[in-house]
Amino acid sequence: MSLGFVAAELRGYRIVASTALPFALLSAGAHLERHRRATVVIFSLAYVPLAVAVHRLGGTDQVSGFATFYVGLAVAWGIGSWLRATRIAEAERRRGVAEATRAAERIRIARELHDVVTHHVTAMVVQAEAARYLTAAPTRLDETLSAVTDTGRRAISDLRHLLDLLNPDHTEIKMPSIGEVHTLVEQTRRAGQPVEFTEEGRPASPTGSAELAAYRVVQEALTNALKYAHGSRTAVRVRHLAREILVEVSTDGSGSRAASPGGSGRGLAGLRERVDVLGGEFSADQRAGGGFVVRARIPARSGS
Repeated sequence: MSLGFVAAELRGYRIVASTALPFALLSAGAHLERHRRATVVIFSLAYVPLAVAVHRLGGTDQVSGFATFYVGLAVAWGIGSWLRATRIAEAERRRGVAEATRAAERIRIARELHDVVTHHVTAMVVQAEAARYLTAAPTRLDETLSAVTDTGRRAISDLRHLLDLLNPDHTEIKMPSIGEVHTLVEQTRRAGQPVEFTEEGRPASPTGSAELAAYRVVQEALTNALKYAHGSRTAVRVRHLAREILVEVSTDGSGSRAASPGGSGRGLAGLRERVDVLGGEFSADQRAGGGFVVRARIPARSGS
């Protein structure tokens, strides 16, 4: 295009060439990826001898005319560069959104794995430790080993549900709800933890993210009770109100500290994030006389 413009200018065919060149520069400014500065410098330097040659060949344009035309060409290049910068910025924005989405999904999967695996494995560890001291009581030993087996099966089932959630071919995945807390309580009791369970009201229907969050709060709190307050009296209270779910899990610190693996704090941090996203409140505090108390207020929205 540049060579054609030079030939047309030297032969006096200026209208067509002068019209086409700005569009060519706009396209080059928008799509040229390499040597952009060198291109601008070379073409700017080449424009000077071309203007001199055209003027000597009988052109009527003055210096101001050549300068104005050069500014017009620069504007066309600038528009193309702006279009390129806009396109790159949009691509970066989309890339950032994609990376943030992937990071959030990894965090969500890690949180679900933590909630599912930690509770069941902790219960199995506590039950297995208790079985070591029951060799003289075959009946109780058999019950404890059966509890370990049932807990392992439950863990496998929950992991399969989680894997189904990650499988795009599955459209209907049943997630645990607050209505299944009695299963958690019973499992924790079988692991040797005395648990009192109180439930007021009825769970909302259909099951939503609020009920799943409430279920995870109870699950994590009972896991911590097994790990850090094994044998302590534990109370689980769930209240279903019209617009929110109230959950409280507490231990009195009267039991012995179980020799279970230490925690990383990831579980409580994940719970706080779950509840905050739904616009609720979450707290986990040590009690003055020992033990701890976990409280959550989770807004319940229909179909949330």
